Amino acid sequence: MGNASRMSDARQGDAAVLPSGDERSMSLEFRGQTDVGCQRDHNEDSLLLNDSLGLFVVADGMGGHAGGETASRLAVEAVEACVKEGLRGGGAGALDEAALVELLRRAVREASASIHRHALQEPALSGMGTTVTAMLVDGATAFFAHVGDSRAYLVREGSIQAITEDHSMVQEQLRAGMLTPEEARTSRFKNIITRAVGFEDEVEVDVMAVEAEAGDTFVLCSDGLSNMVEDPEIAQMATRLGVSELPGALIDLANARGGDDNITVIAVRLDEPAASQRS
Repeated sequence: MGNASRMSDARQGDAAVLPSGDERSMSLEFRGQTDVGCQRDHNEDSLLLNDSLGLFVVADGMGGHAGGETASRLAVEAVEACVKEGLRGGGAGALDEAALVELLRRAVREASASIHRHALQEPALSGMGTTVTAMLVDGATAFFAHVGDSRAYLVREGSIQAITEDHSMVQEQLRAGMLTPEEARTSRFKNIITRAVGFEDEVEVDVMAVEAEAGDTFVLCSDGLSNMVEDPEIAQMATRLGVSELPGALIDLANARGGDDNITVIAVRLDEPAASQRS
């Protein structure tokens, strides 16, 4: 998990075949890194990479030094614990699609309740919260749960698609036609989010599923990346670089442009399992 100094929490996974309920097994490679950036003196982001569950999470904490770090840490811990309990060692393939969607939704809601209770018990942490963007892989399907303005992307054959939609004031203004995309990028309100995990006991969670194809790369990131690097640039780098290089290269680019926030990136690439892995 996160909460460390520059270019920390790097983890790379060798290709592994995840179990699937319908036997559409896929191998995956993953890498995750978090960085304090160039302007902050502490890191309030956390990340989770649990390939045994097929679970990957980015959380961007808010609420000051202690509050933000605590909220993001509690979030990834709660999501992991809930998913682990829900799967009970059987892997994602032990549940059907509807059950997996509900499990991810419940995991984020439990994270919100946990953070809120913690804040009530420690007044110094009052008002803390975090974004959560979680990905759970089941065979050839990737499930997502999302609250806040961290993001999940799909890069396929050189093109990029945003899987999540920001819960932010700027996104609402864009949807209403009050801002152009160019104005949104420089809006002074771009860091104001309209939904977060932990501000209240309950939270509305967006959930979605994506059918993966061999060679797909999924990128999860905090807004420390998406505010500094354009979507087409993420696509170009994900197409050109291997998973082991991608998070670090994206973080380096964001820092080269000022690194005005903590930056967290997880890359997960799905592919057909090798013959030796299938047997």
